[in-house]
Amino acid sequence: MNYVPLSDFKWGWIFRHRELPIPSEQLELIRPLAKDSANQFWKTHISKEATHASHFLGDDWPSRNGVWQPKEDWQSGWESDNNDLPILLAEHIQWESNVTIFFCYDVDHIVQSRWDIFQQHWKNFLFVDDQPILVGKGRQEVARFNSDGSYQVGTRPK
Repeated sequence: MNYVPLSDFKWGWIFRHRELPIPSEQLELIRPLAKDSANQFWKTHISKEATHASHFLGDDWPSRNGVWQPKEDWQSGWESDNNDLPILLAEHIQWESNVTIFFCYDVDHIVQSRWDIFQQHWKNFLFVDDQPILVGKGRQEVARFNSDGSYQVGTRPK
């Protein structure tokens, strides 16, 4: 995979926000995929046709029945002083801290990191909340976030 510097990433500012600082050694573990790599990852793991979550088709796994659990609220946790993950998300995803994650904003904008980095800095990732999808490398558990402050956890079909 190819990457772009965080400073060149469209939403790189969300990881350098003054109110939610991320230590520089952890910033190095937040790696935006270059457009060609993001496109390939999206087409392989999210959707062959749709370019954004709002455009999923019936044969895309995120639009299938039975993938997602009922919606829960993430916004209240995001607005609080508590940095803990939303409860359902923490209960559903029990990955080892070094699991590679991909936070997929759309076909062109995907960030690779580690689960422990996401757990600690999930609020930064959600400054842009237009239906991103969280997937883990080699894992079936997934989550998606909505701009209305809700999220869903689910299980990606094999």
